[in-house]
Amino acid sequence: MGTLRRFTCDDLLRFNNVNLDVLTETYNLGFYLQYLSTWPEYFLVEEAPHAGGKRLTSYIMGKAEGKGENWHGHVTAVTVAPEYRRLGRARLMMDLLEEVSTEGYNAYFVDLFVRVSNTLAIRMYENFGYSVYRQVLGYYSGEEDAYDMRKALPRDRDKRSVIPLTHPVTPADLEW
Repeated sequence: MGTLRRFTCDDLLRFNNVNLDVLTETYNLGFYLQYLSTWPEYFLVEEAPHAGGKRLTSYIMGKAEGKGENWHGHVTAVTVAPEYRRLGRARLMMDLLEEVSTEGYNAYFVDLFVRVSNTLAIRMYENFGYSVYRQVLGYYSGEEDAYDMRKALPRDRDKRSVIPLTHPVTPADLEW
């Protein structure tokens, strides 16, 4: 197990081993800096001892958004370096984001988007208690659909936030 801490600007120069693989969305530098400055409590990293120093093993980046009963935490990215996968790090990161959403923001739910073709990730999120809320047509560059997956938090006692929609939506239909 490594050390958990908040992501820093210097980590942007050290996270290629985690970030550069086909399963991870990569954003521009300004995007990461915006999240880091606006929602630092949602941007966490784990590092572990490695030959010659420490190496980043995983990170999570998210935010709080919405209004009324749509007030929620959002997972923008969660990723684990290939050599550290299947060791519980993704669950740890997701648990931390859910805790920030619950304790820090009193959110109703947490949501995330995942490619419909990424069956491994979908199964993992289902094991974490997430369910498909709706399908978003052409979400990924107009070429691939996404599932909007959600997990109700304690504030949503009746779990209304996770009742699935019966029809797909387009990116233009998304509220946030």
